[in-house]
Amino acid sequence: GTLMAYQRAERFLIQDERFTLLSSEDGERTLTVTGATHASLHAIEQVFDGDVGRSIYLVPLSDRRNELRAIDWIQDVSVARIWPNRIAVRVKERVPVAFVTLPNGTVWMIDGDGVLLPQVSEHYKLPVLAGVKASDPIQQRKTRVHRMQHLLEELGPDANKVISEVDVADADNLQIAQVYAGRAIRLMLGDRQFGERYKNFTAHFAEIDQKLPDARTLDLRIEDRITVVE
Repeated sequence: GTLMAYQRAERFLIQDERFTLLSSEDGERTLTVTGATHASLHAIEQVFDGDVGRSIYLVPLSDRRNELRAIDWIQDVSVARIWPNRIAVRVKERVPVAFVTLPNGTVWMIDGDGVLLPQVSEHYKLPVLAGVKASDPIQQRKTRVHRMQHLLEELGPDANKVISEVDVADADNLQIAQVYAGRAIRLMLGDRQFGERYKNFTAHFAEIDQKLPDARTLDLRIEDRITVVE
């Protein structure tokens, strides 16, 4: 008797039109999406194309969630049934932390997980991250992004505002490029003590500027001196 009651209830949820997922062509779209600023709304809706016209009871929520997470800009997403006939999609988007120039010359963005993101119309003031390629394994890209973030954190917010590029190609010698006091300069910071080495540079820049007005690349890795790289 319990089994028969369950089967009747399931047939009711599957067959009753009140539980049908509707598209905008039906006059009322019952798929709702929130949190998608940069992720394509069209791409999100396409994931549910096969579910339109049938009961939301039949929508495999876990499968749809996995499909949605493959869309550009989506970091995570929740998918829920809202009875009688709504599917609610809540998107958490990725946050870019740097620009990346790919070998073909196109400029993308990258987030803290090392995921490459297509550019959008919104303006972002971010450094360029050098030493990362689209062909790199995702874990390698993530590790290199974390190196950049650690370096920037040590340098502090004032330095972060003026740094134009961080090069993480060599894990033993991270480098930054910036305009300091009107001069374009590249600094070699090594793999540790980034904050201390940068403070040493700023403290002695006036002397450097006077004695070496043409210097463009400075090596800060030796603790008691700053050397010019030809």
